[in-house]
Amino acid sequence: MGIMDDNVINGKDYTLLKDFRMVIEVKGGNFSFSFWVYLIDSANAYPATVINQIYSDITSSAPFISINEKKLVTLLPLSLLHKEASDPSNSTSLTEALHASMENEFPLENWIHVGCGVFTEVLRLHINGEIAGEWSLPSSFNKDFISNGLEKITLVGASGDDDLQGYVYNAEVLPISLSIKDHYFKDPPLQLSIDDSSTSEIEEGIDGIWSIVGGKASCRRIFSLDVVLSNAVSVTIDKEVEVVTSLLYADNGLPVEKTSDDEAPLLISYDGIEFAASDQQSKLLHGRASFKLKISQLSSKCDNRLFRIKFEMPGFGGYHFLQAFSHPIRCISRSRRTSLLTWKRPTSASYPLNGSAEFQHNSVHEIKPSPSSKRVKLGQENTSAVERQDDECNLHAFTANQVENALRSKLEGSSEKLEVDNSPSDSESTEERDSDFKVMSSSGYSISDLTIFKYCLGGLTDRALLLKEVAISASEEDLLRFAHEVSLYSGCSHHKRQITIAKRLIMEGTRVWNSIAQNNHAVHWENVVFEIEEQFMKIACCSSRSLTEQDFELLRRIAGCRDYIAQENFEKMWCWLYPVAFALSRDWINTMWKSTFPKWIEGFITEEEAELSLEGPRGLQEPGTFVLRFPTSRSWPHPDAGSLIVTYVGSDYAVHHRLLCLDFIYSCEESQTNVKPLQDMLLEEPELSRLGRTMRSQ
Repeated sequence: MGIMDDNVINGKDYTLLKDFRMVIEVKGGNFSFSFWVYLIDSANAYPATVINQIYSDITSSAPFISINEKKLVTLLPLSLLHKEASDPSNSTSLTEALHASMENEFPLENWIHVGCGVFTEVLRLHINGEIAGEWSLPSSFNKDFISNGLEKITLVGASGDDDLQGYVYNAEVLPISLSIKDHYFKDPPLQLSIDDSSTSEIEEGIDGIWSIVGGKASCRRIFSLDVVLSNAVSVTIDKEVEVVTSLLYADNGLPVEKTSDDEAPLLISYDGIEFAASDQQSKLLHGRASFKLKISQLSSKCDNRLFRIKFEMPGFGGYHFLQAFSHPIRCISRSRRTSLLTWKRPTSASYPLNGSAEFQHNSVHEIKPSPSSKRVKLGQENTSAVERQDDECNLHAFTANQVENALRSKLEGSSEKLEVDNSPSDSESTEERDSDFKVMSSSGYSISDLTIFKYCLGGLTDRALLLKEVAISASEEDLLRFAHEVSLYSGCSHHKRQITIAKRLIMEGTRVWNSIAQNNHAVHWENVVFEIEEQFMKIACCSSRSLTEQDFELLRRIAGCRDYIAQENFEKMWCWLYPVAFALSRDWINTMWKSTFPKWIEGFITEEEAELSLEGPRGLQEPGTFVLRFPTSRSWPHPDAGSLIVTYVGSDYAVHHRLLCLDFIYSCEESQTNVKPLQDMLLEEPELSRLGRTMRSQ
């Protein structure tokens, strides 16, 4: 895109749809043109013509791009191809003519690339770099076209008289050396978005509404999320810009008022100090900014209205694509949140295993939030397009103060040599110079206590970045010790698996992406499917069961990509898939995955699909009917990544979701202790009696 320098966004390259006008001169021979279009969602705007085509000797116009009431887009070929070519204003003929249509609903408030190529014998229409329609041309096309005086084609955006609004970017008549697909990748437009996988302390309901604990200072809870500046092909862009945030009403977009105590409705936290969010700007670092926020205003104090958080760049407020909006938010008090979601387990939940062990009371537990407001903020992922948010880890976690005190005691009482690097010499290694605080034991263990502290208190994004840095140089033995210490000081043993697989996950992921990409910036999704399946089956130690089309569609949704997958999308998908494959490689679940009759695990399904599978012709199926699934909102290094969830019909004829805590089985496997098959233990649970069947659309 056109920029004033490498770090500054130039808004002049973006044109309002109503001001768009592109003149294409036809001088014989081949020609092609392409551009990006962005439509703003509006309930009253459709159906509508997005872009019209006008010819040099004709004052009337005909559609080139139109969108119907179902928000399906149609691209019509140049009207000169029709029998009524002399009268392109004949809209009936255009409707009946051949055309290209998007099979799925047009993704409003997303950039879409449109291209048209006229060649010697064919005309092609492209959407997002791929051919969407193709028509044969008569051999005399170019000669007849110019002899009829139609030497120019003008594309004109919607007038703006209707409710339809949008933008056009990088409209260009392409030189012969540049294909439409090349133009798609050449200089994509920018967009600001919320990274749903980075959210923490946010719960999403089945209606898509976020629930956040707020209110007075003693009750409200910090939640966090990341905002990302990327281009239209999902590649993060590094620009020196700042982002500011504010709290709005979801129904009309007006700012939420201050509280009765004259406190700002949305607060932002920097180093433990709170500021009014609207007064603070956060600079993007490598295309990303992390926000730690609190809401002081409750929905109940505002006529039970819903809120939204708005992120925007100062100076670019008029550009809708450089704004990002959260899901609708219901801000609730802590007491309401706890009372609604607390679930009591029956006392008769323990069963002997082989006469020596017990199916622990927390082996299967309800997914629920911890009521403690001082709980360690464990990174919580939310993939809103796929599944609502569950809570992260239901073990009793240490508070932030407990972790800090424990680590301080460890530092003060440690017999190990503490090495502070204040004045590095030329002979010291780069790693030593960069280290502020190292713990050097007799065994060479060199992961600092500060690193452990940061991991325990960090969010999901912070942990992922920290683990990537540590895993590069740490040995498997170091990672195992690091995992034990994090589990000890965080109070959550589930961290252990995510840390111990870090090195293999990162190395395998890098190798697979390099093999797929072959130095390309992005790869068509269809070209990566085979490699993903091959690696999955290899890691899962299962050659008898391949992935289905529906499995791949879910993986694409997790990756957050469309026709093309970039490295950032691949890493999102890999961080979900690898822990799942690793879990499936264990003997106790590998047998269940391979089983086809009964099919214990249907595949990669969403929470909604699991709930639908439990519905019969007259409502829910019998109590005790259940299905197993992998939580799609749990990606590495989330403690529950790769875990299983039981979705079942309870005795109250309601659907419940319970996380399987399998630490006991993992420990038995590591100690080579005999244990009952997992399917037998599941059926011994009083709430579970029969396996359901997931019906997936083909």
